[in-house]
Amino acid sequence: APLRPALYHVLNHRDAYGKVMLLYGARNPERLLYIDELKEWRSRLDLQVEISVGSAGRDWGGHIGVATDQMKYLDLDPGQTAALICSSERMMRAMIRELNQYGVIDQQIYVSLERNMRCGMGLCGHCQLGPTLICRDGPVYRLDQVDQLMSIREL
Repeated sequence: APLRPALYHVLNHRDAYGKVMLLYGARNPERLLYIDELKEWRSRLDLQVEISVGSAGRDWGGHIGVATDQMKYLDLDPGQTAALICSSERMMRAMIRELNQYGVIDQQIYVSLERNMRCGMGLCGHCQLGPTLICRDGPVYRLDQVDQLMSIREL
């Protein structure tokens, strides 16, 4: 859901962007959001959509696994790639490792850090991640700005 507005911006300004790819994963098919939009996006010729679920019943015809498994279907040009990632911090770290293996550098990767927030104005400090307050300074960060902070468990 947090990346949906970014995708709509890209699709509404399609001529300003090159190849666009969406990797979307969920625990199971029932947890997939925006099913109608996913169907519409998959039908577009100017957008590659890869969907995976962690587990599914026999009626699921798609990929079973994690989103990082779908990287092999992408034709990335590392120098021309900007990656936007939103997931659990564990899954984001896995996706970052995968992107780095494909040659995408940290300065081209953006992460959406969704921490529990209370006041939403940077006053209570509940969403603090080291020296940054996610509600005030984020929630989207360029990876090279927060990579060291993300590697510290329970920070």
